[in-house]
Amino acid sequence: MQLAPSARSTRLRGHSHLLRLPGPPALQPFPPPDFQLLMLQTKYWSIELRKRLKPVKNMDPEAEGPPIIKVTPLQQMLASCTGAILTSLMVTPFDVVKIRLQAQNNPFPKGKCFLYSNGLMDHLCVCEEEGNKAWYKKPGRFQGTLDAFLKIIRNEGIKSLWSGLPPTLVMAVPATVIYFTCYDQLTALLRSKLGESESHIPIVAGIVARLGAVTVISPLELIRTKMQSKKFSYEELHQFVSKKVSEDGWISLWRGWAPTVLRDVPFSAMYWYNYEVLKKWLCAKSGLYEPTFMINFTSGALSGSFAAVVTLPFDVVKTQKQTQLWIYDSRKISMPLQMSTWAIMKNIVAKNGFSGLFTGLIPRLIKIAPACAVMISTYEFGKSFFQKQNARRQQY
Repeated sequence: MQLAPSARSTRLRGHSHLLRLPGPPALQPFPPPDFQLLMLQTKYWSIELRKRLKPVKNMDPEAEGPPIIKVTPLQQMLASCTGAILTSLMVTPFDVVKIRLQAQNNPFPKGKCFLYSNGLMDHLCVCEEEGNKAWYKKPGRFQGTLDAFLKIIRNEGIKSLWSGLPPTLVMAVPATVIYFTCYDQLTALLRSKLGESESHIPIVAGIVARLGAVTVISPLELIRTKMQSKKFSYEELHQFVSKKVSEDGWISLWRGWAPTVLRDVPFSAMYWYNYEVLKKWLCAKSGLYEPTFMINFTSGALSGSFAAVVTLPFDVVKTQKQTQLWIYDSRKISMPLQMSTWAIMKNIVAKNGFSGLFTGLIPRLIKIAPACAVMISTYEFGKSFFQKQNARRQQY
């Protein structure tokens, strides 16, 4: 039933109190802004944001990354020194066990020389004494590598796994510090001149850095080998060096430099180039700005293994030449003319075939791959630590 318009309006007027809505509140006067307080609050929050904000890792690596905090040369030296010591501590036990097994199967006579590796450098060592006094001549009756580890630890103490290490670290650590610090400094210099995208920078920096390290260390290695074969006083050592220089010239202190360079310089060039390429590729695959510890570790192991295989023929030649040089020097026999690097290589091929140049491939890989992985990952971790410390100093 529909109501007439007059009735409907009368009814609405009767309930007008139900339709009444509250009016808007009275406007209060707004106080004028305090601009000085506003500026202080803005400054405070900008400082807080800078402290708390961290760069996001999982982003497009092609995009522009966070600003790079530089590491000083002294910090690079500390990082490389730490890496060198840690690498030698981890790799040396394997070489000590290898030498002990070799000495058990073929005892070293007095005057016999052998190679000792601490993971950083190969050192020519000479059997000094008859009998079983030297660490490498102690009887063990080992049945294999694992058995040798267990028996050495049980019968001689765990320190015996690092026998002969301290004298070699005197040169290996400075050589590694020079090498890694020079590489990073040269890389930074070349990138500032040629640009970040230049792919040949690691090759050039690796070659120059390795040349410098080998040139500095070669005379010291000659002196160390001579001191090990006979106990020299500092005066006798000075007389030995002076006599050698007067008889054969200054160049005689760098005898053995050429085969070392032929092995180490190509190794360095290939190692650094492949390391940088692998590191960038793994970062791109993972979507990271900065490589993680495992990316550095994997890149170091793979690039070191590849470089070790390619340069193995020069390593075989270097070992043979070092050994022959020591024999001729100790017996005071004039060195034959066919002692050049290429002549030795031809003799090896003629005697054992081409495969003779790759003798000892598996032991070299077992030694090089973990040494490169531990060294570079520890070095990069040390640099990352110092970068964070430098960033905190800049904030405050």
